[in-house]
Amino acid sequence: MSHDAFGNPLTLGDPSSLAGVDAFVAGFLACEARVVDVLGAAAADDAPIVQACAAALHLFAETPGAAANARVHLERAEASRVPATARERRFVEAVRAWADDDLVRALALHEAQAAEFPRDLVSVKLGQYHCLNLGDAPRMLRLALAAAPAAADVAPMHGLLAFGYEQCHLLRRAEAAARRAVAMRRREPWAHHALAHVMLTEGRFDEGEAFLRSVADAWTGLNSFMVTHNWWHLALFLIEGERLDEALALHDARVWGVCPDYSQDQVNAVSLLARIELAGGEVGDRWQALAPWLAPRVHDHVQPFLDLHYLYGLARAGRPEAQSLQASLEAHAQRVAGVQRDTWLRVAVPAGRGLLAHARGDAQGAVQGLGEALPRLLELGGSHAQRDLFEQIHIDALMASGRWTAAQHRLQPAATAQPASRRLETRLRRTYRALGLAGAIDA
Repeated sequence: MSHDAFGNPLTLGDPSSLAGVDAFVAGFLACEARVVDVLGAAAADDAPIVQACAAALHLFAETPGAAANARVHLERAEASRVPATARERRFVEAVRAWADDDLVRALALHEAQAAEFPRDLVSVKLGQYHCLNLGDAPRMLRLALAAAPAAADVAPMHGLLAFGYEQCHLLRRAEAAARRAVAMRRREPWAHHALAHVMLTEGRFDEGEAFLRSVADAWTGLNSFMVTHNWWHLALFLIEGERLDEALALHDARVWGVCPDYSQDQVNAVSLLARIELAGGEVGDRWQALAPWLAPRVHDHVQPFLDLHYLYGLARAGRPEAQSLQASLEAHAQRVAGVQRDTWLRVAVPAGRGLLAHARGDAQGAVQGLGEALPRLLELGGSHAQRDLFEQIHIDALMASGRWTAAQHRLQPAATAQPASRRLETRLRRTYRALGLAGAIDA
């Protein structure tokens, strides 16, 4: 019997498909583009595990048609005469639940897998992906902790731990896990990413920039999300130092254009352009250049987090599709069933209204819509750093509408936590001047 890169037994119909499965298994944990090699294996081998890996790859496209593409492989897995182990069968079922948008069942299966087969690290990472999209950081950490004792020899395992710890605000443990991963293998982009989160949260901007630049040479052969997202993190450090021209240059050279039709690359670009503008920078015609890639997303509704980025990008470009997307989002929210219905209705819908208003210069509408959504923003998914965009837009709307007391209440704690942020200092100085407390920031 064959075994995958982490020692899990594999039942294959064709021994030559092992290379494709390993490319997916090891490549997925390492965030590498070679995961696509599993599609070649799936074309020749209908073994359930091979087909499930191919199905998962399709689902990561994050498009409305992804589930249909995945089900082709899941049907082949179901019809296969190749016997499957208990681990493989559960993995197939978890991917099927994902294709059916039943994330409650998918996560239950991933948790069971981590308990019984803790070296199935693809299952652990898939489970963490679902947790991130649901805003459930403690569950993300529990998944990693369940697998960690049996996979302590695997460098990416510590990257999974690091991100789980960081999203739970356990920053010292997050940094230790990330550094252990990098010590075991320098080329660990997910651990680089987790450590960048820690340094951003703690306001260690110069250190974060230096660290990312020191490992950036290892970001080769990665999937477009991972490489563009790590450069996005570097750009965030620059923005906090008000080095906006440098951040914009990173957008042009590293963040946008690698895979412009991919959801996550689009989200990175929208977020970075918005942050540069919010910090006082000019982005020229870049919104208009981005908009044609966002316009086909009007009826996507794969995840509310994605929809809101598409909406804001289209609105900043002045495209009519922004209004169409908001209308479609509101109609979709009425149709959603299950655990995510309330998130779509009570968080995504008002957030969309607020973002649309802000992009159109309606500060009052932005305050109202985003203010309604902010207490439950976690449910939209994404990381702390990613969701901070919506917080920044809300603060900008408070300032634009003259709600200086509310703006001070939001800005000062952030500036206290990140005293090196020139971006926050600039906004606070403006706020204190408006409040008649111009000297307070220097006191």
